[in-house]
Amino acid sequence: MAAFLLGAVLLVVQPQIVPSTPAINSKAETSQSVQRELLKKTSQKNDFKENIHSNGSCRQLPQTIIIGVRKGGTRALLEMLSLHPDIAAAETEVHFFDWEDHYRNGLQWYVNQMPFSYPHQITVEKTPAYFTSPKVPERVYNMNQSIRLLLILRDPSERVLSDYTQVFYNHLQKHKPYPSIEQFLIKDGELNVDYKAINRSLYYIHMQNWLKYFPLDHIHIVDGDKLIKDPFPEIEKVERFLKLSPQINASNFYFNKTKGFYCLRDSGRERCLHESKGRAHPQVDTWLLEKLHEYFHEPNKKFFELVGRTFDWH
Repeated sequence: MAAFLLGAVLLVVQPQIVPSTPAINSKAETSQSVQRELLKKTSQKNDFKENIHSNGSCRQLPQTIIIGVRKGGTRALLEMLSLHPDIAAAETEVHFFDWEDHYRNGLQWYVNQMPFSYPHQITVEKTPAYFTSPKVPERVYNMNQSIRLLLILRDPSERVLSDYTQVFYNHLQKHKPYPSIEQFLIKDGELNVDYKAINRSLYYIHMQNWLKYFPLDHIHIVDGDKLIKDPFPEIEKVERFLKLSPQINASNFYFNKTKGFYCLRDSGRERCLHESKGRAHPQVDTWLLEKLHEYFHEPNKKFFELVGRTFDWH
């Protein structure tokens, strides 16, 4: 009896063996805390029922995001991709991952911005500012590590001119004056490399940030210059990347001589991009264009090496 009592006492006081746990680095801790916070806000809203339609469709997180680039042709890409019956596209730019006010609303808010789709469809949203926003890659990764991303790029110099043109016309519509492009591109007689439009065209810098979180085979780069000139081959590549059945064909595109670019034909209905697309760029002196081309030469080379392919840029 004494031996039994002694054994019981020893069993109680013996320290318990606790399995060791791997150390979690601060980056992983941050990612997990962000995800927990998002899920917490999602559960607090408790409005999933609003995302289910009686016809069997529902709102869901996107399986594909067009992440950029601004003035690269993201709207054209989304409209062309929407020709496919298995694509459900968000109509407006959501800015969930790059705008703090939106991101704080949580994943359920994000879902609420998506279109209704059927189980066999891929939901797509496009926000071109994602590509150049430093916080976005990690936030997208926290949501879905296996998401497939679309990035459409143009000649960096042409993209700079398009960037300026958009802002210029925005001011013009509001009857507000806006400086000439030379005033932005030139500073103290040299190229103004601090101009935001130039920074957005340094593709290799922004791509490095995305490749910290996603392998290259999860990011399909669409050649925006080729998409303008001959859209069908580029859309075929996108279909293959998204593992879609080949439904879009050459007859879905026709060249509109009046507008000067390709428009879409879907089930007999013809539609073109908004009149704000395809605007003429401002006239820029040849020496200034050469400055731009020269400046982007080395960054372009670094980008080509980073992604393992080349583009027909200056």
